[in-house]
Amino acid sequence: MRIDKFLANMGYGTRNEVKQLLKKGNVTVNDQVIKLPKAHIIPEEDTVKVNGQVIDYVANVYIMLNKPKNYVSATEDSVHRTVIDLVPEYQHLNIFPVGRLDKDTEGLLLITNDGEFNHKLMSPQKHVPKTYEVISDKPIKSSDIVKFEQGVELSDGRVKPAILEIIDDVTSKVTIYEGKYHQVKRMFHSIENEVLELRRIKIANLELDSNLELGQYRLLTKTDFEQLNL
Repeated sequence: MRIDKFLANMGYGTRNEVKQLLKKGNVTVNDQVIKLPKAHIIPEEDTVKVNGQVIDYVANVYIMLNKPKNYVSATEDSVHRTVIDLVPEYQHLNIFPVGRLDKDTEGLLLITNDGEFNHKLMSPQKHVPKTYEVISDKPIKSSDIVKFEQGVELSDGRVKPAILEIIDDVTSKVTIYEGKYHQVKRMFHSIENEVLELRRIKIANLELDSNLELGQYRLLTKTDFEQLNL
């Protein structure tokens, strides 16, 4: 990897700012001053320092975010704040949300810069289950549970069977196995009910960390990866 790209990826500024660091002799590779931006390094093997401080190389990052309302699941947006704005520490690694949650939906959202990780979780062929907590306008009936189990009909076709569980009068949990546009909201509309509040609480067997307040995030652990069944 070129040294200027490496430094930019590690958050040491734009390519032009990195060039200035190099030009001033502030960068060493294996204790040798490097001034050429196009000089190549092996990130996993070479020791890179800026002003004497060793840079720890990070290739891929995997983040669990407790998404609040009023943030869109995108890398950039000309009007709304994005979920990436909530993760400033890792923005230089070109991170992006894994799938999406609607602007008014809260809860578990994964963020990464690993395209393969994203594909494994979001590919329609994988059928990774996603569980949501729903507050609805009307109570759930036993007939609604049966309809979800059979797969309700939407305008773009019948969805796969889903699991609907009653928590209390207007609170329920629903687990779906695909990711159609506004799917949970449309499924509830199909049973003549409406979603008032929606929060994703689980992807595969990975549950939203109860210690994360809205807007907070943490890196995924080895145990988390096991819960994702990847």
